[in-house]
Amino acid sequence: MKTPTITAYLKPTCGWSQGIRAVFEKYRLRYEDRDVANNPTNHSEMVTKSGQRYSPCVEIDGHMLPD
Repeated sequence: MKTPTITAYLKPTCGWSQGIRAVFEKYRLRYEDRDVANNPTNHSEMVTKSGQRYSPCVEIDGHMLPD
């Protein structure tokens, strides 16, 4: 089975974002954590890909799962 490429657009202290991190850790999934609160480039990329301004958003193998 191919390992998925996961990009998570998260905030450092958001409860929902912490929940996403906990699930990834529980299942030992590797992911890239992109801070959308402190990095405007990451936030802009998330908005462009998801069509919304709210996080968390997770992209798995090019498929966006918004908010």
